[in-house]
Amino acid sequence: MKTQCERGRSRRSIGAAVATMLVALLCAAATASAHINVITIDGSINPASSDFLQSAIRQSESEQAQALLIELDTPGGLLSSTKDIIQAMLNAKIPIIVFVSPKGAWAASAGTFITLAAHVAAMAPGTSIGAASPISATGGGGGRGDDNERQDVSAEKAEKFTMAFMESIASERDRNVEWAVSAVREAEAIGQDKALELGVIDIIANDRADLLRQIEGLEIEFDESKVVLEVVGAEIRVIEMTTMTRLFSFLASPDVAMLLVMAGLLGLYIEFQQPGMLFPGIAGAACLVLAAFAFQILPFSWLGLMLILVGMGLLIAEIFVTSFGVLFTAGIVCFLVGGTMLFDVPEVSDLTISFWGVLVPAVTGFALAAGVVLVLVSKSIFRKQTAGVDEMLGMVGKAYTGLALDGKVFVRGEYWSASADEEIEAGERVEVTAVDGMRLRVKRKDHSARGDDATG
Repeated sequence: MKTQCERGRSRRSIGAAVATMLVALLCAAATASAHINVITIDGSINPASSDFLQSAIRQSESEQAQALLIELDTPGGLLSSTKDIIQAMLNAKIPIIVFVSPKGAWAASAGTFITLAAHVAAMAPGTSIGAASPISATGGGGGRGDDNERQDVSAEKAEKFTMAFMESIASERDRNVEWAVSAVREAEAIGQDKALELGVIDIIANDRADLLRQIEGLEIEFDESKVVLEVVGAEIRVIEMTTMTRLFSFLASPDVAMLLVMAGLLGLYIEFQQPGMLFPGIAGAACLVLAAFAFQILPFSWLGLMLILVGMGLLIAEIFVTSFGVLFTAGIVCFLVGGTMLFDVPEVSDLTISFWGVLVPAVTGFALAAGVVLVLVSKSIFRKQTAGVDEMLGMVGKAYTGLALDGKVFVRGEYWSASADEEIEAGERVEVTAVDGMRLRVKRKDHSARGDDATG
């Protein structure tokens, strides 16, 4: 029998073994749960992409991820959406890493703000950053008198606010403030090597794996704590956009919105000119509904939209008014001018319609399609009647019997009762001059005229 002392030592040994196992399990669990969340922003910065990024930050915080990696490629976007993103990044409780990738990617305009606001900013070879000035679809200015002064004041206010915003971000993240301001004031843009040299970014990495190797062990400072990045070997969890978010992000493009407007108006124009076709009208209405969603996301100008609607009205008026193409041409000009003004809101966005790449081809295609419809409809309006008995006026046939007053004629493949004011022998060519119910009035036809085709 074991003594009481021996039994105590045995219990202590078992307890120590259990404790060791628990520690090992906890360490294994901690190692297994260590992960990095990754999202991709590829396109304009808009409310959809802003909500997606903010949601990813919240999810990463709740999951206690090692970091959130944002792989960025953007030409710019809405200032309001950018502000929401920056606010979420500056207040994040986990490290935020922005990687401008893949090779050839941009961090232009709004992308510059996002890159500078990251705890770790990195770029791939062949990428660029900068050009963060608020811009106008028409290049700014262009007005006269008070309107021009108001535009100048508005543009100046937008630039000063954007400069102050950029300066505060660069200062918070201890980046090159002077360059950050010049990116707004002078629209300066630089490549990855210059960005690293000027202290705009922290790292140049070939790919994601190279980036993680370089930031391993990097110390990130928060307000009241420090975090050491342990990312090599951590699980990579990719957070994808939902289908609806992806759809709204796609719609939040001025180019897409303009194409939807043009396609919608063309469909309704065809349906208006040729009622009963159904498909053009249904497709046009669907395009305009999607365009309405886009206008809920994007800031637009009512003046530009009204010019486009006026252009549509002028095209319809061309059908009923003989203007020799003047109204049609004026309508197309309204489309072009309205399109350039549709998203001309420089103080809240730098998103614009591509004039030569999208607007001109879209309006040209619309003009060609509408022109074809216009010609076909005009021909149908002024074409002679081709149905019913009245269309027989002027047709040429043959006298089946002799006609003194009454007799029969053969016209349009049928035998008709007919009368004439002159004597006509059987077999002579006759021309229909009137239709009285089911009875024709005819006259002798000059033998030099053609009429065999009309007789059927």
